[in-house]
Amino acid sequence: MDFPVLSYLIFIPLIGAVFLLFLPKDKFGLIRWTSAFFSFVPMVLSFWLTYDYFFNFSQTADFYYMEGPLSWISLLNANYFLGVDGISVPMLFLTGLLSFISIVASFNIAVRVKEYFIFFLLLETGMMGVFCALDFFLFYVFWEVMLVPMYFLIGIWGGPRKEYAAIKFFLYTLFGSIFMLVAILVLYFSSDPHTLNILELIQTAPGFLTHGLQLFCFVFFFIAFAIKVPVWPFHTWLPDAHVQAPTAVSVILAGVLLKMGTYGMLRISWPMLPEATRYFAIPIAILGLIGIIYGALVSMAQTDLKKLVAYSSVSHMGYCMLSLGAFSSVTAITGCMFQMVSHGLITGALFLLVGVLYDRAHTREIAAFGGLGAKLPIYTGLMVLFSMASLGLPGMSGFVSEFMVFIGAFGSGIPHFQLITALAVLGVVLTAGYMLRMVQRMLLGEFNKEKWGGLTEINTRELIIVSPLALLTIAIGFFPAPLSDLMEATITNLVQLMAR
Repeated sequence: MDFPVLSYLIFIPLIGAVFLLFLPKDKFGLIRWTSAFFSFVPMVLSFWLTYDYFFNFSQTADFYYMEGPLSWISLLNANYFLGVDGISVPMLFLTGLLSFISIVASFNIAVRVKEYFIFFLLLETGMMGVFCALDFFLFYVFWEVMLVPMYFLIGIWGGPRKEYAAIKFFLYTLFGSIFMLVAILVLYFSSDPHTLNILELIQTAPGFLTHGLQLFCFVFFFIAFAIKVPVWPFHTWLPDAHVQAPTAVSVILAGVLLKMGTYGMLRISWPMLPEATRYFAIPIAILGLIGIIYGALVSMAQTDLKKLVAYSSVSHMGYCMLSLGAFSSVTAITGCMFQMVSHGLITGALFLLVGVLYDRAHTREIAAFGGLGAKLPIYTGLMVLFSMASLGLPGMSGFVSEFMVFIGAFGSGIPHFQLITALAVLGVVLTAGYMLRMVQRMLLGEFNKEKWGGLTEINTRELIIVSPLALLTIAIGFFPAPLSDLMEATITNLVQLMAR
């Protein structure tokens, strides 16, 4: 394809960040709308890419819209090599949508506005690059590029403990990146001729890597990706980062950054190291089960609304790990992808709604509220909608994704998976418990007019940015076939690669 759509997706936000450097720092309106424009264009391109891929290329597992490989650092055989398939395209769609929504949601930022939006656009460049890169050197660069702006976004514009949360996030992710780098170096020096081409290594690595080296590389990649997911027990950075981060940054953190971990597993570890995938299937599923139950139980104990949503992410991403353990099932891997998309929509919306209330009440304590449904009916309707979606109510995207995960994992034929899956179903019950408890305490009951009589309803801007997430959550819940068809050929091919 002559039109370099992937390069535009990646570098338009970067161009926007450079452009913002030349704008006067006191022109807040100009900075905000300029940032929105440079995020809106990649969003439109990601929508067009999804549409075109669905109607023209989704019936094949081949990569399309490939750019390169173009020689970048010839001494290392590192190339500028981009491409997308049925698991990349939904992630680019989600990244484009949530990035634009988050920038519009950030219009209320009033401190160091120019720097905030520059860092946000740099973050978008890193995220887009991770989902497009097909060269390990390029993948690693984008993976690290994304780390720096997120550190500053939390550390400068976060809450009271922002420095602690930002440093913890940075150290955890950097720790994981070191393990990833070691695994990449092992693959590079083990290949002959030395290569960093991900597609080439997927085809050849099972042939030249011994069983021991496969296990070694798999564990090192897994640590890097598991920290990002985050998988228990690597999850402890997440609640601090979520609670201290600004609302829009929490949306990106939950909606996109966590998905990079599971995407990395699907793109790299699982198809490239099939022996190790089979060897560690049960432990990975058990880690997923622990995350599901543990995250739900800890969510149930929270008094801070944002912490509740943050720990719910640990639980919901556990379903992805359960399905990734069931590597032999197309249904389970499809359920993993559905869960990635669904969780991004639902949890992103929940964080936006938490921010809407916090901007007005300046507290996130669940016990401080009650009867908000009488005062804020539109806000209450949206909060109930996404709470029901989170607990897996039929007709919502959360139900489709979790049902696929359970069916695929239970029927995968891997020993002990039926028991693990049966225990994982408890997560649905626990999620219903903490979500319904939150709805009852905050939105139902008697309204405190003296304390909250001045609260105002969700405004037009806030309603506009949440509405697309609501529409997609319902649309996928009632009609999941388009998303399933988009990914089917690619996931079938991935399962065949894992079976080698």
